[in-house]
Amino acid sequence: MAQREVDEFDRLEANYPHGVSAAQIVDFFAPRGVRLAQATFRKYVQLGLLPRSRRVGEKGKHRGSRGLYPTTAIRRISVIKSLMDEGMTLEDIRHSFVFFRGQLDGVESALDDLFAALDKTIAEKGNLRASRRRELERLLNEGRHKANQFVKDMERTVSQITAREETGKGDR
Repeated sequence: MAQREVDEFDRLEANYPHGVSAAQIVDFFAPRGVRLAQATFRKYVQLGLLPRSRRVGEKGKHRGSRGLYPTTAIRRISVIKSLMDEGMTLEDIRHSFVFFRGQLDGVESALDDLFAALDKTIAEKGNLRASRRRELERLLNEGRHKANQFVKDMERTVSQITAREETGKGDR
């Protein structure tokens, strides 16, 4: 991925921290010469290559809600398109490290949210003794370390499972 693309992804993620609509994602790729139809985008979601949207209510009476996707979906689409340009099929991609990396991204994000909520809860408890607060913070840091180690272990496992074996080698 070119540095210019990385900068564009970083900018987009900073400008839309709560997510982007499917239309915004399709519009992001159009001026870059990457063909991405809404139907293709939906297919990627259905195949599990991209995360599902989350519903966000619109302000105002009877405005309803809209689906927002994490901005990281744009990076993932870029990778999917690159892999397809190299000759991989969507099925190949589903069984590749890319697919599982997306799943791990979801786990990391959920863990980050959990730890942030727990940090906030500890901070809001004004009636805690200093020693109890330190103990809770220690336990939380220990959990954070274990969670990070779990993700690293899973990355290694996924890498080994999805590694392409050389022809004529390995179990058949």
